[in-house]
Formats: sequence, C-alpha cells, structure tokens
Amino acid sequence: MAEFLNGLSVWKIADIVCCYLFIIVLFIWGGTNKFGRKDEFNEDYTSLEVMKSLRGIAAIGVMLHHISQEYMLQEEGVLSAFVNAGVYFVAIFFFCSGYGLIKSFDSKKNYLKGFISKRIVKALVVPFYINAWIYGLFFFITKMGLEKLQWVTNLTGLTMMNTYAWFPIVLAILYLMFYLCFRFIKKRPVSFVIIFVFMIAMGIGFCFNGHFAWWAGPENWWTTEEGQMNAEWWMYDNVFWFSGEWWVNAAPAFLTGLVFATYEKKIAAFFKKAYALKLHILLVITVILYGLSSFGQSVFGYWTEFNGNGPDIGNKIVSYFCQIPLLTVVPLTIFVFMMKYHVKNPVLAFFGKYSLHTYLMNLAVITFFRFMTFPVLFDYGKGNFLLFAICVLAFSTLFGVGEQKLTDRIQKLLFRDKKKDIPAPVKKIEDSSEKEPDKEEQAILRKEKQYKTES
Repeated sequence: MAEFLNGLSVWKIADIVCCYLFIIVLFIWGGTNKFGRKDEFNEDYTSLEVMKSLRGIAAIGVMLHHISQEYMLQEEGVLSAFVNAGVYFVAIFFFCSGYGLIKSFDSKKNYLKGFISKRIVKALVVPFYINAWIYGLFFFITKMGLEKLQWVTNLTGLTMMNTYAWFPIVLAILYLMFYLCFRFIKKRPVSFVIIFVFMIAMGIGFCFNGHFAWWAGPENWWTTEEGQMNAEWWMYDNVFWFSGEWWVNAAPAFLTGLVFATYEKKIAAFFKKAYALKLHILLVITVILYGLSSFGQSVFGYWTEFNGNGPDIGNKIVSYFCQIPLLTVVPLTIFVFMMKYHVKNPVLAFFGKYSLHTYLMNLAVITFFRFMTFPVLFDYGKGNFLLFAICVLAFSTLFGVGEQKLTDRIQKLLFRDKKKDIPAPVKKIEDSSEKEPDKEEQAILRKEKQYKTES
C-alpha cells in the first residue's frame, strides 16, 4: 500500500481522472450499443452526424498527440499512449474525406462542376493561407526571428510557416487527383488504381526527400554540432513540403474511404452475415498488420538519417511499405465496429465542426505555453504537465473557433454563393421480392439525402 501511495500527487490523481473523463466523453457518453443483439445494427453508422463525432474524436486525439511530443512530457511518460497514435487519428480524417467525396459525387448532379474552386481553393487553399498569415503575425508579435527570404517563402506557402498545416496541402492534392480521375475516367476501379499509385509515388517521394536538406552539405552534416550550427534555415527539418513521413503514411485511408463509399451496401451485407466471426478475423488481421508496421519502423525506420549512412533512402521505403497495409485496413476495422457501436455527443459534435482549425492553431498555442512562464498558474519546467495539456487544449479550441469564424467571413467575401446544385434524382431500386426498399436500402437513401443537402 505504501509503495502504491509513494510519489502520488494531486497532479497524478488529476491525470488519472482526466484519462477517465477522456474515455467517458469519447467512447461512452452517447454510445449506441447493439452488441449481443443478433441481426441488429446501427444503420446510421456512416451518417454525417456520426462522421462529425468521429472527426471530433480524431481532432482531440491529434491535439493530445501534438502535446505528447513535448520532450519533458515524454521524459516523464505523460500522455505516452498518444506519442505514436497521431497517424491513426489523421487516417480517420482522410477516410471521412474520401467517403464524403463519393457520397456527394453520387448524390449531386454536376458535382464536379466548380469542384476545384469550391472544394479545393475555397475549402482548403484559402484556410491554409489565412492560417499562414495568422502564424506570421504571431511570429512577428512574439519576435521569433525569421530570415527575410523565409518570410517570403513561408507566407507564399512554398515553405511551412506552420509545420502542422501539411494536412490541407496533402488533402488538396488528393482532391485534385479525385477530380481528374472522376472527370476523365468512367471506370471507378481504374480511378482507384491510379489514385493508389499516385499515393505510393508521394510516399516514395518523401523517402527520397527525407526530413531535411540532407544533400545541402558535407556527408552526414546533420550529425555533428558544427554542421547544425553552420546550416541555413532551409536545411532544417519541417521546412519543405513532404519533409516527414506524416505527410504520406495516413493517406491510404483516403482511398479506403473512396472504395468503402462505393461498395458500402455490399461490404455491409458481407459483414452482417456471421458478424462476430468476421469482426474478430478483421481484428486479427489488423493486429498482424500492426505488428508488420511496428517491425518495419523498429528494424528499418523513417529517421534513418541518424544511422550515419547518409539519407538511407532504402530503409525508409521498406518502412513505408510495411505501414501502408495497416493504414488501409484500420479505417475499415473502425467502421465495421461502428456497425454495432458508435458514439454521438455534443462535445464530439463541437470538435468535429471545428476540427481543421483547432488542428491548425495547435502549434501556435503549444509554442506560446512552452516558452511563456506564469509563476503562479503555470510553469512548464516544474512538471505541471496536466495544466500544460489543459491550457493547450482550451486555447487551441478558442483560437481554432476564432480562426474558423475569420475564415468563413473571408470565404464569403471571395466566393459569392452560386445557385445550389440540383440534386440528382434517386434511381428507383428494383427489387423482385419487395415493392418498398428494405431497411438497409432506406438507410443508404437517407445518407445520400443528407449529403445532397449538407455536404
């Protein structure tokens, strides 16, 4: 008993309480459970409302992942469960994006008309640049010195002002590939293959690009203190596009979303027959693929520049191909599970609505609280890790909501609302045995109607 109480503090107790609150909010509060009920399933498991809640889980998870990357938190083992979990939360975002594109494409007439201006420029490019300029203002106010050329390249988006803002860049590229394939290719399987090959090319591109400009100095210059001191600003990590495995390793989930949305009825029907058995088989496959991914990263790895063998591109490529299968299957496993259990509550709905902007503002808030010291309220250097995490979550949310409000206003000024797309007529479902659609078909029709009006 004495050993258990040894080292126990108010902060550790609060940390445990917060963990339980996290579990309750994300996985229990508002849960719809149909496990143990044979032939009963959640027909709304891919509805917009549920998707928003799922994105809310991902948004909170990504912020906790970013917080867990702080050196002092890792040293103390705080939030250790989130250190390597970011890729899975980002995969949820990619899956939902791919799924939504297909549902909108199938339910809206002339959906691709104006797609680039509305879905890419307005929804992704404009928020990216607004965020870059907000960060520029933040750096200017806090007097974080940048080179003159760095100001220019950062504010124009050629280099990264906000290193967390890579997601809208990759998503915009994938949206463009979706547009080109579905605009000019009639056969969806062919489009899926092209998109998959393109994503593989992006991944291999990162493997050659590496985490920083390894090619810009003497061999292994980054491994010596002298080499790092003499390096130019553009030689460091997180400066250029695709300077990190996080740019590419979750992207396969986007393709999973496209395929799942296309064949949703068939996939759902397949898993509803002998659901328990097939779910467990899918879980076993996921665990095996997780082992493969872990093996690739531990034996080969992404950060091979520090092995003393130059960029070591080959090991990066092997590690990447070991991880692709897992990130393709994980979203499917999540949604098959959600056929029986999913969560909807106001907290997740809120974070789902503001997910992109809380994500984008997260780095500025972390940077602020990392370097600003409040002797009474907060001191990063003295182990007030829980308070640090709470402050980052709260202010990331506050500034994220503010940024989204600002972005909405600028978008309205730049893009006048045009006449809404006319919904495509829903084709009558032919059924030789029933005149009315069955429950499963009715659920899919409801989803299509939602995407017509809300997507």
